[in-house]
Amino acid sequence: MLINVKDLDHRSINERIRGCKGHIILENCCGQRFIAAGMSGLYIDIFGVPGNALGAYLDGAVITVYSNAQDAVGDTMNEGKIVVHGDIGDAAGYAMRGGKIFVKGNAGYRAGIHMKAYEDKIPVMVIGGTAGSFLGEYQAGGVIIVLGLNSKGRQIVGQFPCTGMHGGKMFLRSDCEGIKFPNQVTARPAGPDDMEEIKEYIAEYCELFGYDYDTVINSPFTVVTPDSKNPYKQMYVEN
Repeated sequence: MLINVKDLDHRSINERIRGCKGHIILENCCGQRFIAAGMSGLYIDIFGVPGNALGAYLDGAVITVYSNAQDAVGDTMNEGKIVVHGDIGDAAGYAMRGGKIFVKGNAGYRAGIHMKAYEDKIPVMVIGGTAGSFLGEYQAGGVIIVLGLNSKGRQIVGQFPCTGMHGGKMFLRSDCEGIKFPNQVTARPAGPDDMEEIKEYIAEYCELFGYDYDTVINSPFTVVTPDSKNPYKQMYVEN
C-alpha cells in the first residue's frame, strides 16, 4: 500500500496505516510526529524525514527510514525494529524496553537514556557512526553499540557518557583513549565472551547497510558496565 503523506498530519497518517495490512510505503514524509506509534504486525517503509517520536511505543512493527529521522526515535518501544539509513536526532530509544534500533549514521545527544530490559526483553541499539553527549544516561538495561564508522576523526562518543548508568552494557568500537567515564562505571577491553554477545547484532547491522562484517568485528572494542559497587544502583528500584 502506497500512501502519499505530503499534506497529511500525524493523526491522518496513523489512521490510514491502521486501515492497512502487511507492507506499507509512506512517501513525501516531512516532519510528521508519532508515525506508527504503538503499532504491530506491519512493515512500514518511509521516504522523507519523519518527525519526533517515530515508532513511539512500537509493539512489533518493522519501520525502515530511507533518510534521516528526528528526535526520540523508538521512545518507550516494546518490540519490533526501526532501521534508519541516515542520522538521527536526540534521545533515541528513550526508555525503550525491547526491540532493536539500527542507525547507519550518527546519533545526537542522550541516545539510550533510561533504556531498560523488561522480563525476557533486551532492547538493542546499534549506532554506526558516532553518538553525542550523555550516551546511555541512566541506562538500566539493554545493549548499546556504537561502531564509529566514517567518523572522520571525531571521538566515538561526546561528553559525559554513561552518567547515572546502573544496568545494561555499552560496547564502543574504540580503545576509548581520552574518553572520560564516570567513576561509577567500569570500562575495559572487550574479550571473546563479550564479543560473542554482540556479534549477531553487528552482523545484522552489516547486512542492513552493506558493510563488511569481518572488517567491523575485527577491531578493538571497549565494553562499559556499571561498577559492582556502584552507588548509583542504590538509588534505583531493581529491574
